[in-house]
Amino acid sequence: MRAIDGARPSPNIWEHPATYELENRAVDPDGALAAAMLAIDPWAGRTVLDVGCGTGFHLPWFAETAAAVVGVEPHTDLAALARRRTRRLPNVTVHQGVAQSLPLPDASVDVVHARWAYFFGPGSEPGLAELDRVVRRGGTAYVIDNDATRSTFGGWFRRGYPEVDPVAVERFWSTHGWSRVPVDIRWSFGSRADLEAVVRIEFTREVADEVLAGHEGTEVDYAVNLWWKRF
Repeated sequence: MRAIDGARPSPNIWEHPATYELENRAVDPDGALAAAMLAIDPWAGRTVLDVGCGTGFHLPWFAETAAAVVGVEPHTDLAALARRRTRRLPNVTVHQGVAQSLPLPDASVDVVHARWAYFFGPGSEPGLAELDRVVRRGGTAYVIDNDATRSTFGGWFRRGYPEVDPVAVERFWSTHGWSRVPVDIRWSFGSRADLEAVVRIEFTREVADEVLAGHEGTEVDYAVNLWWKRF
């Protein structure tokens, strides 16, 4: 897939968008993340920005209540899929761009959503500076990331990405003025084949083989951190 300069590679969705769609559909069927965000700052009647929107999976959901929804995605083909997905939604716009150089005016959005996209801790300072620029006073940004310290998936993540230091990541967000809400969610797939396909786009073959051999069924308990900041 083609991406504009400055994009951070996402091999899972870049190389396997159809399988990643299965993952999106399996994540958090109980709506725990939505409830946590809405409890902090709802977006009804406001302008929402989804950074790293991928194929636009979450854009229609935001569009149900938001006045306007803007998706920003660096990958040409994924941005095209997001536009196709939302072509009948007049309050949704999709731009190609990167988090560290958002194609938006100053103080133009009220709520920002980034789910497993760009904002992974140290190194994302340029993207945080852009949030300072585009979020209106009184607005809120949400960043959803893995909590590698607990849950079945957290254990898989530690095995697959030992270079990620969860203590350093938490320190990064805290020192930049963000608050953390731990949320327990789950993956729930319609079939074992779907679960296995998703695991195999998230990890190397060796790690995927190991974790699948030790896990039965079609569900996985999954801990995440909801980081948020008021502007």
